[in-house]
Amino acid sequence: METPHLVLFFTRGISLSSWDRIGGLEREVDIYRHLQRNGVRISFVTYGGIIEKEYQELIPGIRILCNTWGLRRNIYEKLIPWLHGPTLWGAQIFKTNQTPGADVALRASRIWRKPLVARCGYMWSALAASGGEARAQEACIARKVESHVFRAAKRVVVTTSEMKDYAVREYLLPDHKVRVIPNHVLTDLFSPQGTQPVKGRLCFVGRFSHEKNPLSLIRACAGLDVELVMVGDGPLKEEIERVAKDLKVALTLIPNTPHRELPKILRSSELFLLASPHEGHPKALLEAMSCGLTVIGVDAPGIREVVKHGENGWLCSQDVSAIRHSIQYLLANPRLREKLGMQAREFVCKHFSREKVLAMELALIREIVRD
Repeated sequence: METPHLVLFFTRGISLSSWDRIGGLEREVDIYRHLQRNGVRISFVTYGGIIEKEYQELIPGIRILCNTWGLRRNIYEKLIPWLHGPTLWGAQIFKTNQTPGADVALRASRIWRKPLVARCGYMWSALAASGGEARAQEACIARKVESHVFRAAKRVVVTTSEMKDYAVREYLLPDHKVRVIPNHVLTDLFSPQGTQPVKGRLCFVGRFSHEKNPLSLIRACAGLDVELVMVGDGPLKEEIERVAKDLKVALTLIPNTPHRELPKILRSSELFLLASPHEGHPKALLEAMSCGLTVIGVDAPGIREVVKHGENGWLCSQDVSAIRHSIQYLLANPRLREKLGMQAREFVCKHFSREKVLAMELALIREIVRD
């Protein structure tokens, strides 16, 4: 069989330097480096400029196709199928990283007559719809893009069975066309060994935005003898600081951190908190569980598929008082925390290890090349 060549189209506007700035570069490229080691040629189509080439040493053998011409983004986006034509022509499979920008990959797949794998780590339309009237127009656009891309794709890859059910139901897709390939976790890196937890320390890792609902975590900690460590950045940073000060919550903000430094931060906490009203397949949650951390998540799409209440974590409603009660209860029950943490680690290792997810990715690539 000919060596398969997969081209990954980045999310609209995203680049290797974007991943690097938020500390996610190593995590995002990991599965593709291992696909490469298993005989798959890889190329990345990114939206960065010539600076992207500086990452070549970190991902040797992976071809970086970027905006070396310094074109305006809207012009570059339209010309991507032709600017990178020689590489695209020689590939066997095109793949999207997320749905925003998937229309570019679909256009290229039609021009070069290549099969498209429409991969999405979250369902864009459902996430936008959860934002209510403020994001109604975005939700409408997302549905149009998903419908167009999913129906035209050779395969649709989602990260949870709940997302698969949504795609099949909303876009009338045949069941066999949609595959569940979850996010993977570097379980050797995110392991329980190492730093001991600090009494009363809680942790959140993610974007400081309304989609992640970080302000509810601040309010839930009001009046408790705890320290809340929040790792990330985003538009709500100043409001988070103000609310924490007003409520006298002990808050430590840590900027976006390289992936390899996260396990130490997670292991220094007694609880990990996630209060998003909607998630895809939350990587930070999985990584906390892999570290053997007890996790509290709200009972919301994407979270409840991972967290099984009382088995590998703790679910509660999105109400601030419910989050606060869960924190108090679990801090007062160290044996329960230990049991939940151990079972969380076992759950992640069983279902989301690199080896398991890599086997799924390889099987899909071989199936498409064979077809």
